Amino acid sequence: MTEPPLAFRIVNWIGIIDQLATTEANRALKPLGLQTSQFVLLNHLSRRPDEPRTVGAIARALQQQQPAVTKTVQKLVDKGWIRERSSDHDGRSKLLTLTAAGLARHRAAIAALMPGVERAFDGWSERDQRTLFSLLDRLKVWLDEDRA
Repeated sequence: MTEPPLAFRIVNWIGIIDQLATTEANRALKPLGLQTSQFVLLNHLSRRPDEPRTVGAIARALQQQQPAVTKTVQKLVDKGWIRERSSDHDGRSKLLTLTAAGLARHRAAIAALMPGVERAFDGWSERDQRTLFSLLDRLKVWLDEDRA
């Protein structure tokens, strides 16, 4: 049997890494009352915490189905980590922002994730880490710009 093309193997490896990292993240986040899907949403909002976003905009950015995002948003609203208010332009649409408690929970989640992340990169030079980040960033930017 011949090996698949290198480009496929790279993307396949990234998928396997994602599965392994998600399992580890769920374990680390559980004591904080967070699931990985909730952390992903908090992480997305944390980049610009004061910028209101709609469920539709979040779903598009995360490439997820709107009903799934709505369900996750509602859990975070119930916990007080996201604030929702009706849009002035469209009463059916809700605008979402990260609360101070949500930002604090996001920071706590990163702190909970860091021991595993640090173990994964133990023995890696900063140069190797920067090189890997640069190459992955290049791939991420291309994939982001090439969305269907």
